[in-house]
Amino acid sequence: MIEATAGELMHRHIVVGLSGGVACYKTAEFVRELVKAGAGVQVVMTDAACQFVTPLTMQALSGRAVFASQWDVRQPNAMAHIELSRAADAIVVAPASADFIAQLAQGRGGELLALLCLARPAERVPLLVAPAMNREMWAHPATQRNVAQIRADGVTVLGPAAGDQACGEVGDGRMLEPDELRDELVACLQPKHLAGRRVLITAGPTFEAIDPVRGITNRSSGKMGFAIARAAAEAGADVTLVAGPVHLATPRGVARIDVQSAEQMLAAVLPLAPAHDVFVATAAVADWRPAHRAGQKIKKDGSGAVPTLAFVENPDILASVAHLPQAERPWCVGFAAETHDVVRHAREKRIRKGVPLVVANHGPSTFGRDDNALVLVDADGERELPHGSKLALARALVAEIAARLPRPRGGAA
Repeated sequence: MIEATAGELMHRHIVVGLSGGVACYKTAEFVRELVKAGAGVQVVMTDAACQFVTPLTMQALSGRAVFASQWDVRQPNAMAHIELSRAADAIVVAPASADFIAQLAQGRGGELLALLCLARPAERVPLLVAPAMNREMWAHPATQRNVAQIRADGVTVLGPAAGDQACGEVGDGRMLEPDELRDELVACLQPKHLAGRRVLITAGPTFEAIDPVRGITNRSSGKMGFAIARAAAEAGADVTLVAGPVHLATPRGVARIDVQSAEQMLAAVLPLAPAHDVFVATAAVADWRPAHRAGQKIKKDGSGAVPTLAFVENPDILASVAHLPQAERPWCVGFAAETHDVVRHAREKRIRKGVPLVVANHGPSTFGRDDNALVLVDADGERELPHGSKLALARALVAEIAARLPRPRGGAA
């Protein structure tokens, strides 16, 4: 998992609303996650939510007194539904019960939380709701109509997930976990540099089989490529990730294709590339593979004889995409993980591959780590993205790519 960047919600003011449901216990941890990420959190609770977790608990976790009544006079003008919504960068309702979703769909404001959702300046304060309810309630046609209506009204619906429920049943209706809610909120607040764009990314190593149990690979963890996939999705892109053998969770909202070898990666990438605006070749593809793969495990016989392996060159995936006909060619970004003369090798690679941008780094210093330092190499020279978390660097790289992209094919920017 690519960890969230510490302080990434610094100076953000988030209103967290709780409607009735046993999932309120998760919201306590969600508030803690937001505070740890640097956000200021104002909790607003319905009467039903107060039956599951106390306002005192939420006050202790958020550091602010909880609002629960539309008649609360702590605001100077006694209009908490106006003042709380105006001060927010985002409103997250978690859990959102079936009844609360119905209130939103029908525009009702019987309690403070529903009122402030109605009163929020929708053009600048996003509203996110995390449903939590019994699976039959979630599947009910009325609930599905209401969810479709609030989506049409611009509300972002987070989940629900499937799994064990408090009632003892199993199915759709579980509220997302606190870290998932945090990541969804962070993604919502990111600039949408790549809205309407399609991005294809390769990540991780490849594995070139010698026999059914052995093979040649490298130390790439895939973390940088997965971070770029997450950052591109946060920026509004439709992202497809072609991943070599890694042990990483797929970023939310990203379509993933798993492969093993360089030939498999090429076979996955080439048909997809013409339908994408950007291709980011982050994968550490093996340069060579064994010329022949043994059908059975190669056994030592005690004689001391060592098997001889012959190698052939693997296909060049980045160059193959970069040399597609112009009408089918996405804007290409290469990666260069070097051990020495990093910038010089990156310059040579950019020209050799025929791509507009190569991102270089010192491979041994970053393999498997959560941090990195990158150098952007293009026709105009080099520029360093200073050391930071891979996710922070991925977001910076996505912004750089967006700024360099030509206008979309067949349309205006």
